[in-house]
Amino acid sequence: LGPTTAVMPGSRRRVVDEAKDLNPLIVNVLRCTGATLTARAVETGTGTTKGLDMATIDKQTFHIKAVEYGAMHLLDQPRRPVPEPEGATMLELSRLSKRFGSLQALDDLSLSLNRGEIVGFVGSNGAGKSTTMRMIMGLDKPTSGKVTINGRPYRQLSAPLCEVGALLDAKGLHGSRSARSHLRQLAASNGIPAKRVDEVLDITGLTSVAKKRVKGFSLGMGQRLGIAAALLGDPGVLLFDEPVNGLDPEGVKWVRETCRRLAGEGRTVFISSHLMSEMAQTADHLLVIGRGRILTAGPVNDVIASATTDRVRVASPQATQLAELMASRNLAAQPVAPNVLETTATTAATIGELAAQGGIVLHELTTIRASLEEAYMTLTSDSVEYRTDPASQAQMQQAQVRQAVPQGSARG
Repeated sequence: LGPTTAVMPGSRRRVVDEAKDLNPLIVNVLRCTGATLTARAVETGTGTTKGLDMATIDKQTFHIKAVEYGAMHLLDQPRRPVPEPEGATMLELSRLSKRFGSLQALDDLSLSLNRGEIVGFVGSNGAGKSTTMRMIMGLDKPTSGKVTINGRPYRQLSAPLCEVGALLDAKGLHGSRSARSHLRQLAASNGIPAKRVDEVLDITGLTSVAKKRVKGFSLGMGQRLGIAAALLGDPGVLLFDEPVNGLDPEGVKWVRETCRRLAGEGRTVFISSHLMSEMAQTADHLLVIGRGRILTAGPVNDVIASATTDRVRVASPQATQLAELMASRNLAAQPVAPNVLETTATTAATIGELAAQGGIVLHELTTIRASLEEAYMTLTSDSVEYRTDPASQAQMQQAQVRQAVPQGSARG
């Protein structure tokens, strides 16, 4: 309970003077749990020798009735203390495997995430990203291996929202509840002060629609509410599964900046996304998964460099002469357009020096950096579960063109 009543099982404490100022809803909640004497004491401010004996009150029933009466938000409970983890590791997966029948969804997956990191988790559909996140949150049981958050499995966390927050399914909500009601009930279940609800509504830009039923929310608003729920307990570990899905450009930028701010405060942010350009701007480290195995891991630039090569593009009215000069130095170049060459055999500086020595005019000399998308396509080329056949796609396009031409039409 709050500061006005006792919460210790079997103990007897006095009902403090402020008890008489409690909202009548709490009095009704107490009566519904069988605490008649205590309710009378709270209502009148008398009977201070009786106090509240939790041995005669079913605590679970109390919470159920409190939610039913909408009174949980009046019990301004102090947040439960979260033990400070030893060392920098906040989230650890050790030899994690998961099998669904004959399907090996995860295969011996191990990783450690540290404080202050934004770790991007990328992979094709069916690679095992969502399964991994569900097992972190205790929603799926691993076939073998273990997951620990601050050194403990999720099921052993006394106040889970205060240690790990997650956005896994933005539409997994009770549609008839308002945004504020949804967050208040989550807060009540984890001993989080009611005032924190208004804080996260403000952080996520949902204050103006806090009383609106969530079934009327757009996809983007649902994403923001899911992020608000994840932030509710002010946790040290955050899991976001496709957090920018359905957001407009301003919302995408807000998610990116929010992740940066959270990591700057020493939190661990584990985020999955199919938007490679956004991952390149947001994440510090990347984990690329394919068919349940980690394909590569490391800082974003290292992952890109491991799978791709930068190109140099050069444009010159003397492109043929430049190509011959480069060939004499064993530097291969390929024409990609009239008077335009590209090469991966050397740097822009070397080409510039060769052109100067040969008196060759250059109109363009550019280093084209490989993108994360290119690196991702290279890394996952052998582990894509659902692949489109280019030949079949071309045939389909041709058939669509034929169907678009009216029968019997002719030119001549």
